[in-house]
Amino acid sequence: MSGAEYFGDALAINAYMDAAVPVDVRGAVADHQAIRAALEAAGISVIKVPAPENCQDGVYTANWGLVRGDVAVLSSLPNTRQSEEPYARAALQKLGKTVITPPHRFSGQGDALPCGNLLFVGSEYRTDQRMHQFLADTLGYEVIGLQTVPKYNADGQPVTNAVTGWPDSFFYDLDLALAVLRPDLIAWCPEAFLPASQEKIRALANLEKIEVSLEEAMRGFACNLISTGQTVIMSANASDLAAAIVSRGLKILTPTVRQIHKGGGFIRCTSLTL
Repeated sequence: MSGAEYFGDALAINAYMDAAVPVDVRGAVADHQAIRAALEAAGISVIKVPAPENCQDGVYTANWGLVRGDVAVLSSLPNTRQSEEPYARAALQKLGKTVITPPHRFSGQGDALPCGNLLFVGSEYRTDQRMHQFLADTLGYEVIGLQTVPKYNADGQPVTNAVTGWPDSFFYDLDLALAVLRPDLIAWCPEAFLPASQEKIRALANLEKIEVSLEEAMRGFACNLISTGQTVIMSANASDLAAAIVSRGLKILTPTVRQIHKGGGFIRCTSLTL
């Protein structure tokens, strides 16, 4: 985890950001501390690194790369976040990881969710589809490529983000639409996915699937959670998903988050699993 000292949304690189809505940096720092405390209460060991200076999105370390064992595939981030890339590389190398530069656009763990030997990977918005085979070859996962629904304008046409020049979505990273709770259990928002991707997920017979409402996914950031397989650190504004998780025998922790979501990220986004 890094920190929220430079958190902001002045450069609106995703569909959630709104420069007209003020960000309370002090409140974001408090959010970050609460998330870290919940992770540690769940038994997770947290390595703290300084926040990259003057990087409004540097708090979202999940987007720095994807790590399996001693290998880390670095991210290739949007234009306004590219100054984070050398910082992420240095931090991962300091931890003893072999860092590999991706050949195409890639949003790291935010858009690539391990589930046992499966790897759910997003497409189109922050990750180039050509990364799917690269990740399979480099890290040894069986990749399940998925695409969420785009953001549409008033005419029903897909929107291009004015800052990044990339296609935009309220589920631009996969961790806003799908969560891995255990290797045999996921939560997902069917309405967040295009029909072909819905079919792929439903066809995974060995996975139990909890369905999340569009309301809880978008307004409650329900899927953007962290699970140890026993304890789930998740949104306090997703009561239906919380009840479903508890009914499966898992415990939940719900840290107070009042500012971090204004950048289009939430609990899962603030840490990178090593």
